[in-house]
Amino acid sequence: MEILDKLKNSQSNLYSELSKVIIGQNKVIEHMFIALLCRGHVLLEGVPGLAKTLLIQCLANGLDLKFNRIQFTPDLMPSDITGTELIQQDKVTGERSFSFHKGPVFSNIVLADEINRTPPKTQAALLQAMQEKKITASGNTYDLDKPFFVLATQNPIEQEGTYPLPEAQLDRFMFNLLINYPSRDEELKVVKNHSSQNPDSIESIISLEDLSMYQDLVAQVPVADNVIEYVVDLVKKTRPNDTDNQEIEKWLDWGAGPRASTHLILAAKAKAVLSGKSTPDIEDVNAMLKPVLRHRIVPNFNAEAEGVTKDDIIDMLLS
Repeated sequence: MEILDKLKNSQSNLYSELSKVIIGQNKVIEHMFIALLCRGHVLLEGVPGLAKTLLIQCLANGLDLKFNRIQFTPDLMPSDITGTELIQQDKVTGERSFSFHKGPVFSNIVLADEINRTPPKTQAALLQAMQEKKITASGNTYDLDKPFFVLATQNPIEQEGTYPLPEAQLDRFMFNLLINYPSRDEELKVVKNHSSQNPDSIESIISLEDLSMYQDLVAQVPVADNVIEYVVDLVKKTRPNDTDNQEIEKWLDWGAGPRASTHLILAAKAKAVLSGKSTPDIEDVNAMLKPVLRHRIVPNFNAEAEGVTKDDIIDMLLS
């Protein structure tokens, strides 16, 4: 209970600190914080100018963790992310040897900015890091710093010079969060406070030790069998060959895998803890459904032709 009270205080202080720079986007901030508690990666999607990069920078500054930003471009190579071996000469003996120079992925929080602007070869350099918290270079395997988070951004409307993420990599992200346009009042505040929006003004609120303690707390939250069965049955209904829902079968080519079920349970645990509950219920699962599922289901031509979105399909699933 002491850890839970400390977590609630840390959450409140972090949100208050972020509000100095970030206006609105409360649900997105909550979901990103939940992903951090669950040791999950986040894909942030939205049109240009909605402060995706600024939000991640501010969140990183609010945590006492090492932070690196990688700007993805079409000419970025895998070694630019993971690191490369350099020849070094001993000043005394004159002997030359290879030494590994670590890349920006060796950090606690990695901002992968505009991740869909780089080719698949470079995108794949993150796969092992995201799944195993390790990278392999020149036949040697190196452990990454812990905790390790990839917070990626992408622009959904830009088509020229972009490379859509493959489903195998999308599945490594715990959440796919959509940032929408601000309301009129929020946009007025953004414009008025534009000159004071400095991410460096965010003070560190949560230490590495505290974050690790909060993550362990979430992992230990018990879950009732009926909630687990509900999650498994719900995810199973997204698979066209397994579902008994003809509407779902009509709109989808491919459904979510078992990783979706485990991430959904984890997210529901964190949601319950932040809501003051001792165990998650169906309401917590439903609240986390869209961030967990929207990048793991593949709509077919029928859905695209009739303008049915992934979120529409998930709403059908719930109803």
